[in-house]
Amino acid sequence: MTQENKTIVITGGHGFIGSRFIKCVYETTNFNIINIDKNTYAADPERIPKSIRMDDERYTFVEMCITDYFPNCEEAFKERLLSAEYVVNFAAETHVDNSIADGRPFIHSNIEGVLNLLEFFKHSKTLLKYVQISTDEVYGDMDDLRGKPASNETFRLRPSSYYSASKASADLLVQSSARTFGIPYIITRSCNNFGPNQDAEKFIPKVFECIKNGGSVPVYGDGLQTREWIHVDDNVQDILKLTMSMHTNQVFNIGSGYLYKNIQVLMKIGLALGTEVKTEFVKDRLGHDKLYKLDCSKLSSMLYTRTYRPLEGFLKDEVDAITSS
Repeated sequence: MTQENKTIVITGGHGFIGSRFIKCVYETTNFNIINIDKNTYAADPERIPKSIRMDDERYTFVEMCITDYFPNCEEAFKERLLSAEYVVNFAAETHVDNSIADGRPFIHSNIEGVLNLLEFFKHSKTLLKYVQISTDEVYGDMDDLRGKPASNETFRLRPSSYYSASKASADLLVQSSARTFGIPYIITRSCNNFGPNQDAEKFIPKVFECIKNGGSVPVYGDGLQTREWIHVDDNVQDILKLTMSMHTNQVFNIGSGYLYKNIQVLMKIGLALGTEVKTEFVKDRLGHDKLYKLDCSKLSSMLYTRTYRPLEGFLKDEVDAITSS
């Protein structure tokens, strides 16, 4: 089978990371792409370049929720899905604050949705790999574990929120499907992403919006929570390489090695803008983790060694775009 007639199914392709993955797949392979998205508040079809959206031969979009049973779709489309070689699941509820306010949508999308995908694609005769996009948050707070410098793929799961618990549960469903039904999988656990067209509720876009409107930036607790940050395009390139690799039934951490405290990110944005960022320290988030840090030596040793783009370069590009508009 040649690369030209392979098909990749991508769920959540109108989201921030999923859309960049579609762009990466389109530009670096000859795969046919089927994008499935419910088009919720966090989705934006305009994230997909128009040149891709207009390519009817290689790109197909279907508005559908992964929590709906796929057997309800048209028979011809069902057969097309079941003949795909790759499935990459980005579809998820992701915002921790939202999960604190109401955890039910996270259970519905992140657990029941994954179960539906696995139940559907277990009938595929062509599936080479199911890729589950997970998160470093499933490992929990590394600050609780002195002497453990970073979490590797064998680290036990210690989720702190309904969001991270739902993602950890999905990971376990995927792993069990491999043993019971023989579904070949890869699970990727990435750190915080940054990049163009990120949803407005996320940390960096929210900071820019507060500054643009002349308001103060709300900072949880003391602002010393530490996160590892990776450019979304670096992340999706790693995901695609793992998708197309010979590795199956494994978990891979994806991180950049760039760690910043939240307050440091604010300072870097202020430096890029050439202004002082006004902050307002607010009551800390319930169950707020202090530190996430990934050990990515497995990825480096099994695939390649890469140089990742630092946050500062992206911030400069964002400011240049703002000032030139």
